[in-house]
Amino acid sequence: MPPTSPDGDAPPTSPHGDAPPTSPHGDAPQTGPNRDARQTGPGRDAPQSGARPLRADALRNRQRLLDTAVRAFSRQGPEVTLESIAREAGVGIGTLYRHFPTREALVEAAYRNELAKLCDAADELLTRLPPAEATRAWMDRFVDYLATKQGMADALRLVIAAGTNPYAQSRDLLVAALTRLLAAGVAAGTIRPDVDPGDVLAGLGGMSLAAQGPEQRDLAGRLLDLLMAGLRRA
Repeated sequence: MPPTSPDGDAPPTSPHGDAPPTSPHGDAPQTGPNRDARQTGPGRDAPQSGARPLRADALRNRQRLLDTAVRAFSRQGPEVTLESIAREAGVGIGTLYRHFPTREALVEAAYRNELAKLCDAADELLTRLPPAEATRAWMDRFVDYLATKQGMADALRLVIAAGTNPYAQSRDLLVAALTRLLAAGVAAGTIRPDVDPGDVLAGLGGMSLAAQGPEQRDLAGRLLDLLMAGLRRA
């Protein structure tokens, strides 16, 4: 599996090539007006304009499907059956297809959900930690996000082969999250004011790739500490 680029945003090369919606996997999508929701925020999918909002139980089912899909595609690759994902999530296959009409729609939504959780974490961390500590905690979450992205790389090639770039907005959203964290640190006087968020993102990606795998998590932590030391205001 080829690694992602140091900035954490480059799509894998070499498309997988099997993106038919009806399939060798036995996943026949439902026909009808259902479509995958379009992105309206930091990686989040929302109902199209005029669509009825999802009920709380439907939202919970959708989130369980996304979380299960991340684990399944990372663990078993793109060939995992959608029936097994639905079963592990505790819902019926019809429920899965109501939310995600195709395999590609599920893969893309699962990836975008992981990106959204990471970007949203910037504001959440700033509500309970001083800015410098929030920035360092966010770096740990970035390492987890990049590991998830790499684990899903083969499945994400299905999306690319179907003509969609799931990474189209990733870098902008990540830079925006870092910008909020760094700006809070500058305002607090704990982070240098001359730091470019894009440079920090590139450094995070390179460090994460240099210390891949759970067995190297201690190394990743030490590298992140070095990066954070360089960001702190003397």
